[in-house]
Amino acid sequence: MYILNLSYIKPLENIDSLLEEHIKFLKKNYEAGIFIASGRKVPRTGGVILAKNISLNELEKIINEDPFKREKAAEYEIVHFIPTMMADGYELLKDDPE
Repeated sequence: MYILNLSYIKPLENIDSLLEEHIKFLKKNYEAGIFIASGRKVPRTGGVILAKNISLNELEKIINEDPFKREKAAEYEIVHFIPTMMADGYELLKDDPE
């Protein structure tokens, strides 16, 4: 699994102008089964995306399709981890290492 930590590097006006296209990007990757959860940080300085365990190369290709990344409006930090324990009801988060 990956935690994608987005940090805005442009003003919110720039972010808002890309938001509709960013939401389409998110929906596409939910439908493809890649993204698990996403949302804004509080305060609104960026966002977080949880992604399934795929190859880093494939994930980077996906990230490069994000208008926030393409327009250099946000930076991505990628954290790869293997969940080994989770609360009841979240077992679907457990995945096998590649």
